[in-house]
Amino acid sequence: MEALYILLIVIGAIAAYSLITYFNQKRIVNTLSEEEFRAGYRKAQLIDVRETNEYNNGHILGARNIPLSQLKMRQKEIRKDQPVYLYCQSGMRSGRAAQMLRRLGYRDLHQLKGGFKKWTGKIKHKK
Repeated sequence: MEALYILLIVIGAIAAYSLITYFNQKRIVNTLSEEEFRAGYRKAQLIDVRETNEYNNGHILGARNIPLSQLKMRQKEIRKDQPVYLYCQSGMRSGRAAQMLRRLGYRDLHQLKGGFKKWTGKIKHKK
């Protein structure tokens, strides 16, 4: 019976953490549909936060690759005075990237809803 209580507490803690993270993310990053994303990304910094091999297999035309795993080291490559448009494969990593950038002082943050797998626009492949 005691193990059941511990399990319920752990599940409750995980659920609470997930909810807090979800609502915090919604507050700091603007999630855009593909149409909204297309309308603004050409006037902004377009960052693909996927790993290099994913980027090389196909990315949105004009995107720079700064993987989430390198973002903290390479943050100086991103200007704070311009909007930042982020995307990853599904939207999870771009949300974490937005949280990290927010802590580093970036404010105008946007992400592609559904990520690259939902993108229907032009893409480029690296050889």
